[in-house]
Amino acid sequence: MKRTGLRTRVSAAFAVGAFALSACVTVVSYELTRSTLLRERERTAVRASYFDAAAVENGLTGPAPNVAEVLSSLDIGADRYVLVQRAGRWYSRSADTDARSAVPSRLQEIAAGGQAVTQRIRRDGVPALVVAVPLPGGTVFYEIVSLRELDRTLQLLALVLASVATMMAAGGAAIGWYVTRHALRPVGIVAGAARDIADGDLDTRLDPATEPDLAELAASFNHMADELARRLQRDRRFAADVSHELRSPLQTLQAAVSVIDRRRDGLDARSGTAVDLIVEEVNRFQALVGDLLELARSDQPAQRQATDVEELVTRMARMHRLSEDTVEILLDDRSRVWQIDARRVEQALRNLMENAVRYGGGPVALRAGLSDEGSGFLEVDDAGPGVPEQCRVSIFDRFVRGPAANARGTGDGTGLGLAIVAEHAASHRGSATVSDRPGGGSRFRIDLPGSVP
Repeated sequence: MKRTGLRTRVSAAFAVGAFALSACVTVVSYELTRSTLLRERERTAVRASYFDAAAVENGLTGPAPNVAEVLSSLDIGADRYVLVQRAGRWYSRSADTDARSAVPSRLQEIAAGGQAVTQRIRRDGVPALVVAVPLPGGTVFYEIVSLRELDRTLQLLALVLASVATMMAAGGAAIGWYVTRHALRPVGIVAGAARDIADGDLDTRLDPATEPDLAELAASFNHMADELARRLQRDRRFAADVSHELRSPLQTLQAAVSVIDRRRDGLDARSGTAVDLIVEEVNRFQALVGDLLELARSDQPAQRQATDVEELVTRMARMHRLSEDTVEILLDDRSRVWQIDARRVEQALRNLMENAVRYGGGPVALRAGLSDEGSGFLEVDDAGPGVPEQCRVSIFDRFVRGPAANARGTGDGTGLGLAIVAEHAASHRGSATVSDRPGGGSRFRIDLPGSVP
């Protein structure tokens, strides 16, 4: 299972923290506001109920009062409903009412005992408040006050507070994203510098003054880069020195072998075979020394200049006696001229074609074109067995041979050809890769960023 990134985790933590804090504030604010509004509404309702109860009490004095008429004289509005329980009967402003559906029985019992009481109920799905006020003579006055408006106000308040909590959570996520973006920027700079070094730019360094908190990391990184550059320089200098020192005795040896080879007619069969082996190994040794010198010079920056890629590719095809239909130029007139080091690109292309001849059954396509990003690329297709997935990176290392070379048992290669290809691609800040060719075989590709103006 893939773990989420640090920026995502920090942003999520900020969002959860902001939401938890805002939720607590929202709940506390809602409950305090709700209790305050309910308490104030109940106080107002009780005061109004007692006022109405006093008016009813005054209207019920006399030998034969009309209860309905007394109730009708009350100014109660649309959100209040009044009842009177007198001598076992119920009265309302309109007609007799079954009070059991409106007034809880427990409240009726308490009020019948002569105690004023209030209780919240739900009437027809709407919250309401019942106020019971005992009157003289066993009469009880009930007033049912609708809390519909208060309920709507509380619902609106809950919606507003929930929206605020959501916005605070979103704001927390945004703050977390912003903070991590700036906090991780030095890490991104370090990653970019490491990537540049991996791409061959060994002069890349970090400025410790850019981020004081990471000064120690920057100093350690720069020290590592210095040590790596010095080690690579020593290795290249050693390879160059050894190759240079070997060239003189190797040329002498080759001259001597060539003299013997010209007089092989006077040798017996066994001696002739030995001379053939010596000539083959000397030639291979000389190719190895040449490749080592080429690798030793690969640390120099690429000398880019305007180069007609179509002409370069066509010339390479003629040198290897390829037919014209194997060359594919996927360029228009404006993109034919690239800014490249022609010598290095030509060397890399030659190595790929020779590699195809040795191990891939020969090149079947030579292609130049533009990638989706607008960078130039060169491709060489062969008809060989292909390169297994697990070998497609290591095959570009030094002295590494693919399965095809091992299967054929050929010893004429130096094991440095594809390494030189990768080094020349890296000198252009590009890369060398291999993939399967549609229809079978391998497709070697050189990407050259910044080559097309």
